[in-house]
Amino acid sequence: MSQTLSEQILSHAAGRPVRPGDLVIVRPDVVMGHDSLTPSMIEIMRDQLGVPHVLDPDQLVLVIDHVAPATSVATANTQNTIRAFAQEEGIRLFDAGRGIAHQVLVEEGIAQPGKIVVGSDSHSCGYGSVGAFGSGFGSTDIALVWATGQIWLRVPETLRVLVTGRFRPGVDVKDLALKLCRDLTIEGATYETIEYHGLDWLPLPGRQTLASMAVELGAKAGIVPPTGVVAEQFTVPDWLYVDPDAQYSRTVTVDLDTLEPQVAKPNSVDAVVDLSEVQGTEVSVVFLGTCTNGRYQDLRAVADFLRGRRIAPGVRMMVTPASAQEMEKAAADDTLATLLQAGAVLGSAGCGPCMGRHQGTLGDADVCLSTGNRNFRGRMGSPKSQIYLASPLVAAATALTGRISDPRELGSPA
Repeated sequence: MSQTLSEQILSHAAGRPVRPGDLVIVRPDVVMGHDSLTPSMIEIMRDQLGVPHVLDPDQLVLVIDHVAPATSVATANTQNTIRAFAQEEGIRLFDAGRGIAHQVLVEEGIAQPGKIVVGSDSHSCGYGSVGAFGSGFGSTDIALVWATGQIWLRVPETLRVLVTGRFRPGVDVKDLALKLCRDLTIEGATYETIEYHGLDWLPLPGRQTLASMAVELGAKAGIVPPTGVVAEQFTVPDWLYVDPDAQYSRTVTVDLDTLEPQVAKPNSVDAVVDLSEVQGTEVSVVFLGTCTNGRYQDLRAVADFLRGRRIAPGVRMMVTPASAQEMEKAAADDTLATLLQAGAVLGSAGCGPCMGRHQGTLGDADVCLSTGNRNFRGRMGSPKSQIYLASPLVAAATALTGRISDPRELGSPA
């Protein structure tokens, strides 16, 4: 029976062959909860479901990453509740400063090829970067998994993205992700799995960028086949492979040889245009970070661009590494020092200002060029602010000039 990657994973978990549209009850291998929603899930499980304890503590992972460290007494008390719950139940906890859940679970080897990883965050689809079926669910769904160890879902159809060519200078995987948002729109893959083919050569950080933004297309999951570096770093089960006879709902082809830098305009992720259409737009804030673009490779690319230069007067550049490990890599060489010398402000590892709650909340008049994944109204603070999405290289060029700029025109210093 020919199957797509998500069909293979769900069939293995269900113990029988499944097809798109089938309803299945499966046991997730990993269930992630973060600080913003875990308190409500505790309440749902204990007060609404009447279940005093989780069924399987080893199945669960808790991460304090959304507002880390705490910004108020109320937030601190909430996070202490999570810490106490984790200790009482014997649940793995990654505390404030360790980093964003989607980065940490990959670094720790908790997310693995062929596993089902669900989380209380929509960007849980990022676990597909290592060939897992990663998907976000609501608080009630996750509380039910805590109580029962199981979850039900409908087997999604699969959309294949076929990538050809290679990135040209000044263009990277974030531009590919934004190009897909432009072509498919935010509803283009609703409740589908996206499989990204033709990227056996792509390093893991690029795969994480791509998979994390699958949800911006409405997808249930986004999976990069576990080949190349992932096959070298992780154990891929024999039953998980790209079946040449698998059936896809459709195939979308993107030629990297012709891809230009892309920018998403306020206030929608699919309001994407070539950079040239918004070039020159003045900004007050540049944000480098998130589960989409907060890794060492992103920080290094920006540091290389800014070395020996200063960001433009009147521009605030915020840098938030995705994890403590990524921050340590950047501290081990001159990456962090170069960013700080250029005038950037360094935040603690975590989600940072992505959701507008701390470490750089936007005010009414702010215009931000962000390397994040969402730009809807009020996402990073004031609903009167404006957010543009772009790649780290575009962010570097924009920080240097104070206007949305093309990195290919400015170039890196000699």
